[in-house]
Amino acid sequence: MAVGTFLLVTAEQLPIGLLSPVGSELRISEGTAGLMMTGASIVAALAAPAVPLVIGRLDRRVLLVVLMGLMTAANAISAVAPNFAILLASRVLVGIAIGGFWAVAAGLAVRLVTDKAVSKATALIFGGVGAANVLGVPLGTALGGFAGWRLAFVALSILALVVCLVLVAVLPPLVATQPVGPRQLADQLRNPGARAGILATFLLVTGHFAAYTFVGPILQQLAGIDAAFVGPLLLGFGAAGIVGNFLAGATLGRALHRTVLGIAAGLTVLVLLYPLLGHGPIGAVILLIGWGLIFGGVSVSLQTWMITAAPNAVEAASALWVAVFNLAIGLGALAGGAVVNAVSLQAVLIFAGVLLALATLAVWSGRGALASVPETED
Repeated sequence: MAVGTFLLVTAEQLPIGLLSPVGSELRISEGTAGLMMTGASIVAALAAPAVPLVIGRLDRRVLLVVLMGLMTAANAISAVAPNFAILLASRVLVGIAIGGFWAVAAGLAVRLVTDKAVSKATALIFGGVGAANVLGVPLGTALGGFAGWRLAFVALSILALVVCLVLVAVLPPLVATQPVGPRQLADQLRNPGARAGILATFLLVTGHFAAYTFVGPILQQLAGIDAAFVGPLLLGFGAAGIVGNFLAGATLGRALHRTVLGIAAGLTVLVLLYPLLGHGPIGAVILLIGWGLIFGGVSVSLQTWMITAAPNAVEAASALWVAVFNLAIGLGALAGGAVVNAVSLQAVLIFAGVLLALATLAVWSGRGALASVPETED
C-alpha cells in the first residue's frame, strides 16, 4: 500500500518537472502544460467520493487492483500520446486512479492490523507520500531530462504494473462491511470532528501548495541559490518529510490533537519566517528542511484525525478527506500562481502563511470534537 501511494503522488506531481520538455515537443506553453497536474488533481478530487459511491460492496482488493491497472494503462498512454489532447485525456484516467485508490487505501489500515498498530500502519502507508517527494518526482524529472519525458511515463507505467501484480498476491479479501452512500458522505459534514478535520485539511494543504509550487523560484530568486542546487535541496526536503511522517505516526496514538496543532502552527511560523530569514542560502536551507520535516507529518496526522472522528464511517470520511486534499492541491497552486503574477514571491509566502494560520485556528477550535478520544500511551 505504501508503494501504491508512492506511485500515486509521483504520478500526480511528475508534470511539475516536465513542463518545459512537454511544452517544447507538443508546441504548447508551459502554462498550458501545467493543466496536466491541475486536471489530474481536480479529477482525483471528484473521483475520491464518487468511486466508493459507485462500487458499493465490491471487494476493495479487486478495486485497488483495477485502479492500479488503470494507472498502468494511463501512464502508458501518456508515454505515446501524439498530441496534448490525448495526453490530457490520459491524465484524467490518472486522476480517477489517484482519487479512487487513495480514498479506499487511506482507511484500510484499520482492517489490515490490530487496533494498537493502526497509527503506525497509517504512517507506513503514507510513508509513500514522503518517498515520492524524495525519489519519485526528482528521479522522474531527472529521467525525463536525460532520456526524454516519455520515458519517465514509461517507467511509471512499468512500476504500476508491478505493484498491481503484488497487490493481487498479498492483499487479503476486503469486502466492504458498510458500503458508502450519499448519506454517509453527508453525515461527515454534520460530524463536528470530521468537519474540523476537513476544514483544517483544505486550509493547510492549500496554503502549503500555494508556496511550495514555487519553491524553486523562491530558492533561486529570494535566497540566491544556484539552480543546480535546487534538485538536491528538494531531495533534502523530501528526506526530512519521511522522517516527519514517522515521527508524527509515533505520537498520534497518545497525542492526536496536540500533534496536528503542532504541525499546523509549526508550518505557519516557518513559512512566515521565510520572507524575513530566507534571503540567504543558510537561512533558506534551514527553513526548507524544517518545512519538509513538519509537512511530512501532515497526511498521516490528518488522516488519523478523520479516522478518529468517524470510527464507524472510515471509508466515507476518508473519501471526503481525499477529495478535499486533492482539490486543495490544485487550488493552492492556482492561487499561488495568481499571487506571484500579481504581486511577488514574498507575497505568496505571506499569503500561504495566512492560510496556514487559519488552519491552525481550525485545528485548535476542533479540540472539543476529539475530547472523547483518550490521549494515552497505546
